[in-house]
Amino acid sequence: MKYISTFFLLCIPALAVFAQKSLLQSGPMLGYTHMAEAMLWVQTKSAAEVQFVYWEKEMPSEKRHTGVYQTNKKEGFTAHLVADQVEPGKHYEYQLLINKQPIKFDYPTTFQTLPLWQWRTDPPPFKMAIGSCFYVNETKYDRPGKPYGGDYRIFKAIHEQRPDAMLWLGDNTYLREVDFYSRTGYVHRYTHTRSLPELQPLLASTHHYAIWDDHDYGPNDSDRSSVYKDMSKEVFQQFWANPTYGLPGKEGITTFFQWADMDFFLLDNRTFRKPNDRITGKQVLLGSDQMEWLVDALVASHAPFKFVAMGGQFLNPNAKFERYSKLCPEERSYLLRRIEEEGIKNVVFLTGDVHHSEMSKLVLGNGSTVYDLTVSPFTSGVYKADGGNPLLEEGTVVNERNFGILEFSGPREERVMTIRIFNSDGEEKWTKEIVAED
Repeated sequence: MKYISTFFLLCIPALAVFAQKSLLQSGPMLGYTHMAEAMLWVQTKSAAEVQFVYWEKEMPSEKRHTGVYQTNKKEGFTAHLVADQVEPGKHYEYQLLINKQPIKFDYPTTFQTLPLWQWRTDPPPFKMAIGSCFYVNETKYDRPGKPYGGDYRIFKAIHEQRPDAMLWLGDNTYLREVDFYSRTGYVHRYTHTRSLPELQPLLASTHHYAIWDDHDYGPNDSDRSSVYKDMSKEVFQQFWANPTYGLPGKEGITTFFQWADMDFFLLDNRTFRKPNDRITGKQVLLGSDQMEWLVDALVASHAPFKFVAMGGQFLNPNAKFERYSKLCPEERSYLLRRIEEEGIKNVVFLTGDVHHSEMSKLVLGNGSTVYDLTVSPFTSGVYKADGGNPLLEEGTVVNERNFGILEFSGPREERVMTIRIFNSDGEEKWTKEIVAED
């Protein structure tokens, strides 16, 4: 009897750890990072106390702790916890605690802070993954017929590239009819997508930033008429960990971040847009406040490349679907004029939505070049490029599920961006190198 009692006593800690891991729904995920702090995210299945312990890779004995947070149903049992005892340019390992019990994973859980390179060295090289249109099948709520989603192994292929950061370009989940008009539906859909097993290793060691498009904002082609847009924003905030959400005092999710010497402007193409089918009234997609902020911010930027992320294609002049040239040609022309007249160099639009990938290039009257790199889809259905794009860069169309990797290298005055597009199996489809000074 003594030996049996000892056996059960030894089993109690293991059972406690197992019980806490069973509370984990999705994550952990890395959100934004900077020199002085990094954001860590996690979701539990029910109310639980969560916290992160972290340490420099070279100094495992010096443990630091985030705050403690009690997850709750209203927030989808999600938690955002800040690691704020950090130094610039360091790599940290971390551990998740649920109800004070450490959770173990069979893949790396690491984050990094941005280096203080200014006035000291050349900017560091880095890699960023990009893409859009992430659909995860759920048979009981999907439309009948052939499943729309698939090739989930794409996230293993992205993870194997070991990107420092990842920028999600909209349609990062697909709300279904059952989800559209309730917080319960929104939270269910975001939770179902975020919980995909193939996604978890990528979430745990790559820093993630996101914009939205119609399918993670509301119904197909949704716009400013939605009475649920405040709720859409709240759920988006709960499941992503951007630095900010919306311009000061304004609606929407517009934000900005910098990685090394590159600037990324994340736009909201849904909150302010006029309904696609409305005939009267001024054409609006971004709206004047967001547009003027973008022009100001681009002028103020000293980045070698300036990246503007938005859900739908910007440059393609073939006026079909939800392209800017069809829905809001005046606003599109205004922004291009401002880029030219202000002498803004090396603007690169990063877009999704159209379920194939391609790159467009426009040389303005003053010789400045504007690019539009469209990367789509991750796992949703593929729609082949329709042709008719006079700005298309030859050899860049990809009509299969795919993702992009942007690599940055070179000294401060000679920065080079290398674009690579890969399919779901990690096979390279094309690559292109662009020198900032060119």
